[in-house]
Amino acid sequence: MSDFWDFIQYLLNPRWIFFYFGNTALFILLAIVFAETACFIGFFLPGDSLLFTAGIFGENLCKNFYNVPFFIIILIVAFFAILGNIQGYWLGYKSGELLYRKKDSFFFKKKHLIIAKLFYNKYKATALIMSRFLPLFRTFSPIIAGAIRMNFRKFMIYNVIGAISWTFSIMLAGHYLDKNFPKLKNHLEWIVLLIVFTTTFPVFFKLIKSNKKKSNKKKSNKKKLLI
Repeated sequence: MSDFWDFIQYLLNPRWIFFYFGNTALFILLAIVFAETACFIGFFLPGDSLLFTAGIFGENLCKNFYNVPFFIIILIVAFFAILGNIQGYWLGYKSGELLYRKKDSFFFKKKHLIIAKLFYNKYKATALIMSRFLPLFRTFSPIIAGAIRMNFRKFMIYNVIGAISWTFSIMLAGHYLDKNFPKLKNHLEWIVLLIVFTTTFPVFFKLIKSNKKKSNKKKSNKKKLLI
């Protein structure tokens, strides 16, 4: 059992993935990108940091995959991101209502689903694009889109835009920053933490603020009724 948790811990370390798996690192990357949105347990996977690290090790990925241009690597990753969202959509479409009645477990917390739904209600269909850059929301947004029976054609438009903008922006950022600042690899952990913080904090802050406004409105309405 300890070996399993050790493997999970290593799996959350992007640097380890690229050093340990070597020639097969791209396939691990594709599997993680797909799983992150294909099922509700994918929220803990390191999507952003993994893409950024993939950009840094882009040349190695190209060499280990028939020497294709880095542009093709990004397109392949985007394709698997799109597939993951489609799977997440159908998961929500088939069992969305059941998920709200599902008991909490280590891999599933109902509160994550509710937070993502609040985010989706606030930003509507564009949440599918925005959520690509936000851990947790990235996993649950396609599930919620399926649960509310969002038009599949409309879903696919936002799905493709979100996947392409996410993969290209983060992987190219890692790729070109490494070219200009080769010592970037030595401080990868801090950069990853900065990425997670800057993308997650503003959204959580807005959601908490909007929830406080709603609760204050309810309190004021109750006072008016009492008066």
